[in-house]
Amino acid sequence: MIQISGVPFQPNENWQLGSMEKTIIQQMQNASFLYSYYSEHELWFELQVRKNIIQSAKKMNNSQAVFTTFAYARCNPRYWQLTRGGGFLLRPDVQPSDAILDIYRNSSLYAFECATAIPIIYYHAILNSIGSHLFNSLFRDLYLYSWHTDTDLGINTFYSNHFLPGDVLYVNNPDFDRRTPHFRGVNAVLLNDGTLFGHGFNIRTSEEMIRILNEKRKPGSHQSAYITKLVTRPSFKYLYRVASWNRNGRAYKMQRPIVHHNKSSISYAHYLYYSM
Repeated sequence: MIQISGVPFQPNENWQLGSMEKTIIQQMQNASFLYSYYSEHELWFELQVRKNIIQSAKKMNNSQAVFTTFAYARCNPRYWQLTRGGGFLLRPDVQPSDAILDIYRNSSLYAFECATAIPIIYYHAILNSIGSHLFNSLFRDLYLYSWHTDTDLGINTFYSNHFLPGDVLYVNNPDFDRRTPHFRGVNAVLLNDGTLFGHGFNIRTSEEMIRILNEKRKPGSHQSAYITKLVTRPSFKYLYRVASWNRNGRAYKMQRPIVHHNKSSISYAHYLYYSM
């Protein structure tokens, strides 16, 4: 269920909810645990970011960006510097918002693997949620490589039986063929109709995605791919607050170290293991 300042939430006529927001709220209300917010504005912010994550995933599905490994990554040199590890480093003379938008506008110039796709989707969704001025203030030194993200994205990962549209799930392929390690799994955005988007897999049902991964198992394997209970999402509450703080100026923030592991299609939990 949903609570606002300890009071059960019921949307009123002023909310003007679309079908996507209604679906998310209904699934929150039907959950066996509590979604708690300080204010209606905080809940509304999460709904908008989740909606924009879904829309950004659908736009990437319709783009010409190619799925590839780090060794063959490519980007538009007008906005990004391609590093030796296969990451995209923001050029110093470019605004972060322009660089993120270029991935969608000139998608044929880009190739990246499925973990890198998720932060790109997150950044694009947040840009569409808070506007370019605030986005450029928050995310000045972008580097796109696997699950490496700016600290203000506040990514959380945990195990749960309950998923919401806009969450990122991990489809694990435990017996992947070692000759094609980029099929070890797929990071997939849960869409509002229950389908999944994974970069390189397009929009699929969970059954279709599992079937494709099963075709990439090592010879003789009978262990099926499966959707794990791992859920990954930005910290919507932290993003809401940090966006508010930034309007009054922000102090210097620490950034996470970059871990060049060269393993495609890993989960965020797997990435955290390498960063320890």
